Amino acid sequence: MVSCCSVKMFLFATGLLLVILQPSTGQFPKACANTQSLLRKECCPPWDGDGSPCGERSNRGTCQRILLSQAPLGPQFPFSGVDDREDWPSVFYNRTCRCRGNFMGFNCGECKFGFSGQNCTERRLRTRRNIFQLTVSEKDKFLAYLTLAKNIPSKDYVIATGTYAQMNNGSNPMFRNINVYDLFVWMHYYASRDALLGGSNVWRDVDFAHEAPGFLPWHRAFLLLWEREIQKITGDENFTIPYWDWRDAEECVICTDEYMGGQHPTNPNLLSPASFFSSWQVICTQSEEYNSQQALCNATSEGPILRNPGNNDKSRTPRLPSSSEVEFCLSLTHYESGSMDKMANYSFRNTLEGFADPRTAISNISQSGLHNALHIYMNGSMSRVQGSANDPIFILHHAFVDSIFERWLRRHRPMLEVYPAANAPIGHNRENYMVPFIPLYRNGEFFISSRELGYDYEYLQEPELGSFQDFLIPYLEQARQIWPWLVGAAVIGGIVTAVLSALVLACRKKREGTSPEIQPLLTESEDYNNISYQSHF
Repeated sequence: MVSCCSVKMFLFATGLLLVILQPSTGQFPKACANTQSLLRKECCPPWDGDGSPCGERSNRGTCQRILLSQAPLGPQFPFSGVDDREDWPSVFYNRTCRCRGNFMGFNCGECKFGFSGQNCTERRLRTRRNIFQLTVSEKDKFLAYLTLAKNIPSKDYVIATGTYAQMNNGSNPMFRNINVYDLFVWMHYYASRDALLGGSNVWRDVDFAHEAPGFLPWHRAFLLLWEREIQKITGDENFTIPYWDWRDAEECVICTDEYMGGQHPTNPNLLSPASFFSSWQVICTQSEEYNSQQALCNATSEGPILRNPGNNDKSRTPRLPSSSEVEFCLSLTHYESGSMDKMANYSFRNTLEGFADPRTAISNISQSGLHNALHIYMNGSMSRVQGSANDPIFILHHAFVDSIFERWLRRHRPMLEVYPAANAPIGHNRENYMVPFIPLYRNGEFFISSRELGYDYEYLQEPELGSFQDFLIPYLEQARQIWPWLVGAAVIGGIVTAVLSALVLACRKKREGTSPEIQPLLTESEDYNNISYQSHF
């Protein structure tokens, strides 16, 4: 048997070799992180294939002015012109590449999700699998890819280390390189960070990726981009993110050294020294320090991953979510409702996110359900929103949350119009661009089936029976809701029928007992079938 130490040495050597082979760069396209692009407010880099901006000579795309949504926003963020993320990405750029057909990317150099080939015309469907269904070699390869991502600089992107004002409106660029894994940690932080209002003032009730309709589409895009980056740095085009099905789990079964890291023998808040992740350093976890300095996270290391699963506040999160809670959540017919934030009732999104009770769908922010429950249960780095992506369990967790979102989409088959077009919290309307992604993606673009985006989930692939049941469920649900009315209609219909029958019978008897001379005149053409009865309920 190969020792854990030997495997770790192999993974380190593999990661080091690939770091040497990769060019160094990180969320703003590196090609646009310069004074000229910022002052011109233009991010239209050339495509390597033909050297023209956005690959225009090859008919891949063109450099065009950004079209921003004018739909009204909700009242949660009562400011304007104070945060770089407002009307993303117009503070930094107002012209970007608009790609044609199935082309995608900040320079139209890639294919849209679900397409491949030289001209992006080949459809492709990949399958995300349960991490416990992976073979040992597949599981070890996934861990190796995580290790590689943590050690290899991003080829295409850099992160901003200052606000646009601190960059002197573009004349003093403040960017730095970052490794691939931490790039995504930083993006999650940047979307959810507090708004810096100047002095020592901040606004905490703002989040471009949580607590509103965009929560599920944003994280769907986030995972697809993360998956794409892993495919690029490894050359493994078949790679997909595995998921952890945590329903009814009595403990953190992936918290072992074989998988995502066991517990330290002497300090329960740390990972086991034998874990692949015990040497990882976290970033973007000191939100109060950033706020006091009116600064952004600059990706400086801030210590090891913290995790102490199950030793959380039981009054807030007594256990991991159950299958019945997931099923109740899936039965909710409204994607969004009311204020469209964490106070929304009977909202599928708010219930799945965990701000509404998973047994009643009534908002209860003193408790943490479903998605939120898992974060709180981990009792460490995962439990702080802005830095939660530091723990690689984040990826497995959100892949499963996305699968629940997918089940809801397949069961209820909503039109795009179901996603709110207006009055959602800032950044969450259907046509708003997601912060901080460049290239640009609108929230509504990811409110579609995962199959249209090129991936599926292993446990959702039970074809005939499963899909037929999912097809019937919305209609059965509607029938259940109107069942009392149907019963009432049947009862009233029966009463009306009985009364009419009695009247007809009485008339016949009376007619039979009346002499021909005084019998009412009835013509054969009289049509009793034309008599109609209408009941009002």
